[in-house]
Amino acid sequence: MATTPLQTLFRPHKMGHLTVPNRVFMAPLTRNRAHDDGTPWSTTATYYAQRASAGLLISEATQINPLGKGYIKTPGIYADSHVEGWKAITDAVHAAGGRIYCQLWHVGRIRHVDIEPKGEQPVAPSAIRANAKTFTHDGFADVSEPRALSLDEIDQIVEDFAHATRCAMAAGFDGVEVHSANGYLLDQFLHSASNRRDDEYGGSIENRSRMTLRVVDRIVQEIGSDRVGIRLSPLGEANDVQEDDPTAIFSYLVAELDKRELAYLHFVESFAGADRSNENAEVLKSIRQHWNGFYVANGAYDAEYAAKYVDEGWCHAVAVGRDFLANPDLPSRWLTGAELNAPDQDTFYGGGEEGYTDYPFATLGR
Repeated sequence: MATTPLQTLFRPHKMGHLTVPNRVFMAPLTRNRAHDDGTPWSTTATYYAQRASAGLLISEATQINPLGKGYIKTPGIYADSHVEGWKAITDAVHAAGGRIYCQLWHVGRIRHVDIEPKGEQPVAPSAIRANAKTFTHDGFADVSEPRALSLDEIDQIVEDFAHATRCAMAAGFDGVEVHSANGYLLDQFLHSASNRRDDEYGGSIENRSRMTLRVVDRIVQEIGSDRVGIRLSPLGEANDVQEDDPTAIFSYLVAELDKRELAYLHFVESFAGADRSNENAEVLKSIRQHWNGFYVANGAYDAEYAAKYVDEGWCHAVAVGRDFLANPDLPSRWLTGAELNAPDQDTFYGGGEEGYTDYPFATLGR
């Protein structure tokens, strides 16, 4: 009997040290529901456990040090209290049969001085202010002027990623995802518009890729390559990073990452409502050809397109954001064709359990 595209979507597959039971992953989603000190909110265990039927849960972006925080009420993974808080979450996910990676984050220049710790100037590859906003206690505000990192500070951030990785493992995560996308610190090093350095971290493609590759290599030293994924956004559609020739730098970077034999490569292919032009598709295709491992696509995929692109071999899995936020049982809804809950955008960021743990399951009794 022939396998349908939808059946392919629900076939297990080896990914690094894991075998994922399906190819419907939950994308990292910032929800701004942690304590101010970065300790996860206790109800977060319910939120993730509800969604444990995902092939893989990728946690919300989680800062590796205090200055890595750019938005209020986002979680950290560098203090003992963070490890303890996340341990309750990973335990709940595993008890529900799920798998979860921790996305490691440093926002760089996408930060306001009022974010805890207050008064600290943001850091970045270069002292170039982004045309972007962040979420403060007073609502959305323009980000502050950053200062350029010194070489010693760059070395320390690499070590902070390693420390955060150790904390993530102590907290029970199955692996980590390096956030080198969406205009945050590692992505800022990659792009010529945000990186004007004249040392070994600026100028050439090789130099601008150095920070991301150093971080990846240091994390691999800690836990091995088969527990490490990475997220990239080659089309640069977030937080004021532009690139004249994304094909050149991301082809180089992806080819280098391919040598590391990581668990997966996760591309932000497009944002909700963004242009999916043939030109953009060709850029992604050109870069994608340099990767031979497990590939996760992210870009407003629905069940039909997810099944099609997995079946055709473009990707091994899709990472879904808003629909997973609103449908804790999304894989089974896709499989059965059940109607989807509509996401409530007013409750995306901050708040309580409303719009967080109260979305209904399609299955009776949940």
